[in-house]
Parts: sequence; structure tokens; C-alpha cells
Amino acid sequence: MERMPSWIRQHLAAVRAVAVLTVLLGLVYPLVTTGVAQALFNGEANGSIVQVGGKDVGSAVIGQSFTDADGKPVRRYFQSRPSAAGDGYDPTSTSASNLGPEDVIDVLPVPGAKDAEGNPDEGRQSLLTQVCARSKAVGELEGVSGARPYCTSDGVGAVLKVFPDRAVSVNQACPAAPFVAAYQGLKVECAKPGEDYAAGRTIPVRGNAGTPAVPADAVTASGSGLDPHISVAYARLQAPRVAKERGLPLDRVKALIDEHTTGRTLGFMGEPAVNVLELNLALDRR
Repeated sequence: MERMPSWIRQHLAAVRAVAVLTVLLGLVYPLVTTGVAQALFNGEANGSIVQVGGKDVGSAVIGQSFTDADGKPVRRYFQSRPSAAGDGYDPTSTSASNLGPEDVIDVLPVPGAKDAEGNPDEGRQSLLTQVCARSKAVGELEGVSGARPYCTSDGVGAVLKVFPDRAVSVNQACPAAPFVAAYQGLKVECAKPGEDYAAGRTIPVRGNAGTPAVPADAVTASGSGLDPHISVAYARLQAPRVAKERGLPLDRVKALIDEHTTGRTLGFMGEPAVNVLELNLALDRR
């Protein structure tokens, strides 16, 4: 019997290897690991779903927003930290914003302009302006100062582009009044949307805001975008509002915060944190 050419034998061997590995790694391995997970860690494997009265209300390991239909914070609930995962806490789009500390200049929307899909031009907020806007909003919600270094009073990044004969507050679109009237003898102008300021020298202005009253986790998204926790400082900042809205003593709300605070991982990694969903459910049970 005549033997098959070597090149055919090599291809057949490759096909058999692909078939075997597909069955082992594409079928057997996923079924075994899924079965073990369901048998030993059923709740965790199914998303650590939290139920109230037989109804799913969230996950213990994935954050969620406590906002109304218009996206405004519901005042009787503690608020989560911001999320950059999709439209917020989307497990299928888990990610950070991928914006770094040098991202301080906004792309201002041009009135009347449209993007490639025909939608009105919305521009793009820098990481700095996102932080400033969030800090201002949290300050207004909690009744404290939302001021922080490198932010203007209207909640955008305090950044100048400096030229030999002028300076421009690049994140404040005209006709807004610049956050500072002059810089080193140069008059500061508002920014004209669509104008190119790339040639100017970038100068972030720290200002005199001092130590912010609004904690960092209230204005920055987590690396995963799914963090269900907030810092103890952020929880305590929200306590007076929640206590007032629910007609509870402030000390009782603070005690609930302490009850739902988890310590450092292994006793030394990270910081104590508060699970927002569990805290809000505890309040509802009261």
C-alpha cells in the first residue's frame, strides 16, 4: 500500500491536534471549572447577587449608581464613586478612563458643529476638568466646599496657555470670565472653541484652595470601573445628608458606616472601605 505524502500526514496530524485541543480546552476544561465553581462557590460564581424579598437588587462585588431617572443622586442614599466602565459599572465594559495626570486641556465643543455620526459636537473633558466638575458637584450635594487645587470656581481645570503677548484660560469657553485676570503681566482671555492653542506654553495654576474637603475617591474612577466600595472619609462626608433625609440621628448613621466598614486586606494592604450597596440596604431596613 502506497504511503501518503509527508506533507499530507503533517496536515492530518495538525488537524487531529486542533480537534483534540478544542475538545479538551474548549469543552471539557470549561465544563469542569464551571461545575467546580457552581458546586463549591455557587454564590460567588453567579455574581455574588444580593436579594431583598426575593428580588435581585445588586451585587456585593460590583458597584452601582444610586441616581434617579435624570441621573441625579438620590439624596436618601449614599453615593458610589465615579465609574468609567461603559455608562457606569458595566461589567462588559470594565476599564479605567486611561487618562493620565498630564491630561489637563479640554477639547471645547464648537457651537453648531457635528461629529462624524451627525451628532452635536460635545468636545472632550480632560481628566483634570472631570475631577474639578465632580468635586464641585459633590461639594454642592454635601454642603461643603468643592474647591480643590488646579480647579476654577466653575468646575473646570485652571490651565493657561501662555504666548508672548497673551494668555488664554483654555478650559473656559468664551464668553466666560477667566478665573484669573492676568498672568505675569499678560491679560488672560477666555478660549474660543475650535481655535488651536497648541503652540502656547501649558501652565496649570494651583490656586489657594488648600486641602480639599471632597475625598479623592469621590472624584476619580477606580481602575476596574466596578469598585463597590468608597472610603470611610467619603462615607462620613455623606452621613449628615443621609441622616437628614431619613430623619435619623447622625450618630446612628455613623454607627452603620462603622458596621459596614471592612479592614485592610490581610491586615496591611489597602485602606478600610465601605460597601455602598450593603450600607444603603442596612439603612432601608431601619
